[in-house]
Amino acid sequence: MKKTSLAAIVASTALLLTACGGMSGESSEESVAPASSPDAAAASADGSAAASGAAAAEQCTEKTPVTVVLQWVTQAQFAGYFAAKDLGYYEDECLDVTIQEGGVNVVPQQVLASGNADFAVSLATKSMVSREEGSDIVNIGQVFQRGSYLQIGWADSGIKTLADLEGTKVGSWGYGNELILFAAMRANGVEPDQDAEIVQQPFDMSLLLNREVDTAQALTYNEYAQLLETVNPDTGELYTPEDFTILNLEELGFPSVDDGVYATAEWLADPANEDIAVRFLKASYRGWIQCRDDVASCVDIVLNNGSALGAGHQTWMMNEVNKLIWPSPEGIGTMPVDKFNQVMQIAVDAGVLKALPAEGAYRTDLSQKADDELAAEGFDVTGEAYEPITVTLTEGGQ
Repeated sequence: MKKTSLAAIVASTALLLTACGGMSGESSEESVAPASSPDAAAASADGSAAASGAAAAEQCTEKTPVTVVLQWVTQAQFAGYFAAKDLGYYEDECLDVTIQEGGVNVVPQQVLASGNADFAVSLATKSMVSREEGSDIVNIGQVFQRGSYLQIGWADSGIKTLADLEGTKVGSWGYGNELILFAAMRANGVEPDQDAEIVQQPFDMSLLLNREVDTAQALTYNEYAQLLETVNPDTGELYTPEDFTILNLEELGFPSVDDGVYATAEWLADPANEDIAVRFLKASYRGWIQCRDDVASCVDIVLNNGSALGAGHQTWMMNEVNKLIWPSPEGIGTMPVDKFNQVMQIAVDAGVLKALPAEGAYRTDLSQKADDELAAEGFDVTGEAYEPITVTLTEGGQ
């Protein structure tokens, strides 16, 4: 196994954060029900929520074209944006939205900073590294409220804590995904490039399944499910959580501020663009509300937009992504400031950032306005009563 240097992986922070996965399947658009809540239903009867969107559409003489670039390929990680597009929520806000997929060679914050997109979905740590390097990208809506990074080993490996990674082969995707992992290792006395062998991991769990690494990087909503969708050759049954040791970095005190919406400060300096941003966030949040209230409809939407994997895997992903978003006590998209500051301090302590981000790294006013408008139209923007569904995985995620 080739050993990858710390410098090589850290240098790759200019690249993308993974969120591998996706699935396939078919479902008719007629089966998709619009997001609603008891308040929303009442609002519709009064001519508020539904009528508001219809009125906006009627007043729209020419839709504004905008592009949002994702971190990865089409999958339930981004279901809210696809739902907003397919269900007409962007059109309700007089927007003509193009959703650009991410990929290995697509770096969202670079695409955004170069002017080739109006919005980007990215992670805070990677984005703040880009800001420190001269980019003026700004977080305007923090959709994911919780982190999803795992480091997974076999239950019989003897690895129980982060300190146990010393002297082991540690799989990591790189491309910026190693930042929080390396910070967690250092905080537990393990210098990544000296005390462990860092192995460049493909965007799957094959190295762990083949026991070519001792631990592998995973996200709660994707690669972890890939393990549980795999048949154990010794038993003929699917692997279970008990077969693995799972180090949840968020739970171990190393949180991450994951998928958020970014724009550039220069672009936002135009008041007209601020208005576009509010409308984009409002429609996107409606999409995420839809996916919270009707998981199946959003899985169908993702599949119909060309996801590569199966419906079972995407259902798991949609459910797990909802857990990262809901509840959002202050309203969907609100930056959890204390957590952001904690994550940035961890990044500084680990040498990922030279200094804490300067003022202006994020804005809360645009997301707040979007939430206020949605709440006034009867939508539940906090999801206080949210409960995840139960998902049963099958072989291959079909």
